[in-house]
Amino acid sequence: MPGRTGQCLCGAVHYSAEWVRDEVGACHCGQCRRWAGGPFLPVATKGVHFEGEENLGRYRSSDWAERGFCKKCGSSLFYRRLDSDAYMMSAGCLDDQSGLEFARQVFIDEKPDWYDFAQKTETYTGADFFARNPQRKGGES
Repeated sequence: MPGRTGQCLCGAVHYSAEWVRDEVGACHCGQCRRWAGGPFLPVATKGVHFEGEENLGRYRSSDWAERGFCKKCGSSLFYRRLDSDAYMMSAGCLDDQSGLEFARQVFIDEKPDWYDFAQKTETYTGADFFARNPQRKGGES
């Protein structure tokens, strides 16, 4: 698939990435909501190349994952499993957001009752997520 580019709010961090699929997900877990200020809306990528890496902060949010952000403006840029070169990049930071489809939601059982998405998607509870990813059982994403 062709690549896409993106950047943080202030432009201090730019990236290019290869696309895995043209789908956006939503994670409603407590960590993502605190980190992104609402549900985290990622797209799956690989082969990510960053420019302005000196402005890229990384926070290890669990035994198996880290989250990336701009140290200057605070933009939430990505979630990445430590055992993978795949990145879940924030859809809101993409330069071109056309052609994307809202496809799935995870940790739907942790979603607060004050918002809902109109689109119909695949949905997974936290238990569903850990059943599909047994190496992560017992911790947050």
